[in-house]
Formats: sequence, structure tokens, C-alpha cells
Amino acid sequence: MRKQIAAANWKMNLTLQQGEALLDAIIATPHSLNEHQQAIFAVPFPYIAMAQSKLAGKKNVFVAAQNCYSKKSGAYTGEVSVEMLQSMGVQYVVLGHSERREYFQESNQFLADKVNICLDYNIHPIFCCGEPLEIREAGTQNAFVAKQLEESLYHLSAEQLQKIVIAYEPIWAIGTGKTATSAQAQEMHAYIRSQLAAKYGDGVAANISILYGGSVKAANAVEIFGQPDVDGGLVGGASLIVEEFAAIIHALKK
Repeated sequence: MRKQIAAANWKMNLTLQQGEALLDAIIATPHSLNEHQQAIFAVPFPYIAMAQSKLAGKKNVFVAAQNCYSKKSGAYTGEVSVEMLQSMGVQYVVLGHSERREYFQESNQFLADKVNICLDYNIHPIFCCGEPLEIREAGTQNAFVAKQLEESLYHLSAEQLQKIVIAYEPIWAIGTGKTATSAQAQEMHAYIRSQLAAKYGDGVAANISILYGGSVKAANAVEIFGQPDVDGGLVGGASLIVEEFAAIIHALKK
């Protein structure tokens, strides 16, 4: 079975003390992860060392960064390199989140550069893709997402691609009052997998974990994760609530 992943994206939230308390509480909840299941915590840069320490020795639990820069090192004040992250034992980095694309104008080519340097340092990208409201309303979401994949990932070899986790974000259904159904989530996940299969073959596509990033909560996680092409979630607000995220972890396919 493909890796089934519950990924927490804390975004720019929590003080250090609040983050420590949240991790302590989640660790204390009764749970066990099977070999094909993972919990990943994408924490703000200042909290990576703390999270690594808290989660050390936990089976199938990892710390991720929420971003990185596209260069190895240099005069880039305020940026964080994958070399720095690797030196701290970080194994995952979220790339191309919709907020990074929207607020910081990160292009598909810029993200391709970030993907490349992550793979050079054996760090797994959690690559985000997805369409905004105007694209969904125009009915051109498939072409929009296909272009994101093509311009950021299709230069990779099949071996490289299998080191990547994809997260689909229906931006139109996040904070807009509109709701994406589990069927709509499955439809796009299946489309993404079909595009990967067309480029790399069915075998490769079948091994890629595709997460859903559209307001996953305890109340809908079982239904969404039950879809055949949905392999877990990239979770925002609900990952800041102990009971919510613990339930989301439990909702992963067994």
C-alpha cells in the first residue's frame, strides 16, 4: 500500500511554549502507526529543533519544514537552505503551498528549482498543487493543475518522482464558504494520478502518495481518506487541536 500520511501544517501559529504543549499532548494520545502510515509535523523554522527533540525515536513520525530556498547557501538574508535543514535531520519540506504561491508569487519554475535542490539533499518535497476559485468556476481546473505538475515535476526521473509526496489543495474551497465533496477530492486525485501514469507509467503513479489539503477535519477525515486515490491529508487549522489531529491520524487507511 502507498504511504498514508497525516501531515500537520502549523503555518505561522503558536508560540514555542504552545507548540511544545501541543506536541506533548498529541504524543500522549493513544495511537500506533502501521508501517505504511506516517504523521508529519510541518512546524515554523524556529521550532524545528524542539520538534525533532520531542519526536525523536517515535516510529513513523517526522518533522517537516514549511519552506526552503532554492540555493545551497549565500547572501540571501532571511532564507533557509536545505543544507541547513538536512543538518538538523529534517526529511520533508512543504513546497508550493497555495499561500506561498499567492502571497509570495512563487512560480512553477521557481518551485522546480526548489524540488531539485531538496532531492539533491535527500529531502522529500511535499509538493502542493491546486486551483483557485476562478479556475474552478471556469471549469479549467484539470489543465491548471496539469500545468503545475508539468512545469515543476516532469523534468524528474521516475526514481526521483517517487521520492515526492503530492498535496492537492482546492483553494476555492478553503475559507470561501464553498465546500469540496469527497467525490470532488477523489475526482482530482484520480486525475493527478492519471497524469502521472501517462508520463511515468502506471507502476510509478501507483506508488505516489497524494494528500488532500482542503480543510480536513475529524468529522470528514474518514470519508475523505476512504476515497481510493486519497492517501491522507495536509491539515491546517485542525492540526492545532489535539483531539482533531489525533482523530485525523486514526482516520488513515489501515
